[in-house]
Amino acid sequence: MSDPINLYEAKTHLSQLVERAAAGEEIIIAKAGRPMARLMPLEVAEGPRVPGLWKGKIEIGPDFDAPLPEEIAWAFGRGLP
Repeated sequence: MSDPINLYEAKTHLSQLVERAAAGEEIIIAKAGRPMARLMPLEVAEGPRVPGLWKGKIEIGPDFDAPLPEEIAWAFGRGLP
């Protein structure tokens, strides 16, 4: 891991920093000398998606598509106040 990079420099050189992170380097971005964020490579699954890996591990209740209780619907802005 390299020394932290200040925010202004990170904004100025974001494209190069993303390339370095994609190549495996972990980059710390600091603001006023205080580490604030970490730029690191994205882990992408290798190979094609295999359907059915979660079969038998997840259960969907019989009321899955039932209307939400009013207080929950209201909290999401879909119910009456």
